Amino acid sequence: MHHRNAPPESKRPGVLRVSPKPKTETSPHPADLHVGRQVALVRVQSDISQTQLARSIGISFQQLQKYENAKNRVSASMLYEIARSLGVPVSRFFEGLPGNQTSPDAPPVPVDERIDFIVSAEGRRLIEGLMQLHPRVRDRVSALITVLGEELPVLDTDKGS
Repeated sequence: MHHRNAPPESKRPGVLRVSPKPKTETSPHPADLHVGRQVALVRVQSDISQTQLARSIGISFQQLQKYENAKNRVSASMLYEIARSLGVPVSRFFEGLPGNQTSPDAPPVPVDERIDFIVSAEGRRLIEGLMQLHPRVRDRVSALITVLGEELPVLDTDKGS
């Protein structure tokens, strides 16, 4: 009896061979960045700390930081819990995302560079340091920063003279 050899696997019709994706350092998807920034924005606008929000949804504040910085993707169920805890609809985190406008007249949510700073490592360290200060000292540091911010443009124009 004559046996035919089966064709090599790669030649079989209907078989799709997919090689594993190489592990590389890639940038987060723009949608993940947007959602993370929106979570941070809503949290800050709600005057809720990362620790408070993380505790209310049952995760560590480090994990919340990773969500806000798009180091980790937020699952649908976690996004639901975050929205519920912040008292906003889940859709709030997608507002302003290109291609997600419900109406052509809807203005995009402005990107606020302050949020980028607040969720950065430097911003978190600064805020954590400020929170350890006595409220009266914190108020004085805030006033000093305000005065410095007002004086720097004056100093820059003086240099040019």
